[in-house]
Amino acid sequence: MLSIDSVTVISVTHNSEHCIDALAKSLSAFIHIVIVDNGSTDGCAEKIMRSLPQAHLIQNQRNLGFGAANNLALDQVATPYALLLNPDCIVTPDALEQLLKAGNDYPHAAIIAPQLIRSSGLLEISYRWPTNTWRPTGPNASGACCVGFVSGAAMLLNMAVMREIGFFDERFFLYYEDEDLCQRIFASKRQIIVVPESRFTHLARGSVRGKHPLKAEFFRGYHHAQSKLIFQHKYFSDAIAERLRWRTLGLALLTLIPRLLLPQPKYLARLAGRITGLARFSATQISPRNVE
Repeated sequence: MLSIDSVTVISVTHNSEHCIDALAKSLSAFIHIVIVDNGSTDGCAEKIMRSLPQAHLIQNQRNLGFGAANNLALDQVATPYALLLNPDCIVTPDALEQLLKAGNDYPHAAIIAPQLIRSSGLLEISYRWPTNTWRPTGPNASGACCVGFVSGAAMLLNMAVMREIGFFDERFFLYYEDEDLCQRIFASKRQIIVVPESRFTHLARGSVRGKHPLKAEFFRGYHHAQSKLIFQHKYFSDAIAERLRWRTLGLALLTLIPRLLLPQPKYLARLAGRITGLARFSATQISPRNVE
């Protein structure tokens, strides 16, 4: 039977000092915790050492990206399961119990995931089928069921299965790494199960703050644009990806005009990052790394 001792929690931080108190409280019952700090400059690593002394902390000197940082931790997991948890996600004992029960019920599933909710109680669309298989209509599951995608903000990984499939493709620095992982699991005909009774609170886009929030927004836009194109090149074709690149760049440039007329620094920084990411992208930068 699965218990909390069967699970290693993995969380990747980057300028996430403001999340650590809530994260530490949420993880107080866990014995096995690995936190990978991706070059934070806000005192995050020091806060982790004070608030989560039971955690094994891996400190990277620079930001390696979400997938690469998770891979470092996954390589060290000795428990049957790993719970990937964004630092802005809150897990309760009841929610964890529901996931562990599903792990007992579905021992061959590759991933078991909760329903993500906002702090307001609003349900996130945190799971779906691949859009080329079944168009999603919303978070309507009434019980545990198979899906084709779950958000990487909270995933319970069956390590025996995932070692066969492989972990994250490190070409995705930020965004689409969970999409890619689920696509590979789906293609291998392994189970991805969502458990809607298990609810984790997700403070969306709340994990990174730091001293330069506009810089963080710029890089959100930059990496989202780049990762979307990497995904298109990987699963469709170079021609389709290039058409998407130029179409998206054109729309982004058109959007820039009203953003400049009625500037909102946060959204303008993100749009500038998206434009830069689209403009700088080249298919030659894609080389296979840590991917099946």
